[in-house]
Amino acid sequence: MSQLSNSGRHPVVADLHARRRDDWQLRVADWITRFAGSMPFVYIHAIGFAAWMLYCEQSPWPTLTLVVSLEAIFLSTFVMIGQNRSAEFQQLKADHDFAEEELELKTNTELTRAIHAMTTELHRRIIDETVTPAERA
Repeated sequence: MSQLSNSGRHPVVADLHARRRDDWQLRVADWITRFAGSMPFVYIHAIGFAAWMLYCEQSPWPTLTLVVSLEAIFLSTFVMIGQNRSAEFQQLKADHDFAEEELELKTNTELTRAIHAMTTELHRRIIDETVTPAERA
């Protein structure tokens, strides 16, 4: 069975968080991804775009279209970064879990062999004790 780290998290999760915490670019990407996937992001954009269209420009559509398109390009990049992070985590966890299961299988196999050897020895001793000296001859 998997061993949890001192933080109470799966070791792969703890290692991945430590690596992401140590890289400022990944921290920024994580923050943007978290914020872009939140309702405050939606509210800010709805209010900002509505204000822009109503108060800032006479013909907001060309500029607004450009801004929204550029934002979509960058946000889709952050979505892909998040998907890559998720895929990396899944692969690391699968590799870790496979190694743990292989170790557990090896341990169980060794225990099964030891139990078999002890059972065979116990069976031999019980049979030898119940056999009389005359029967042995």
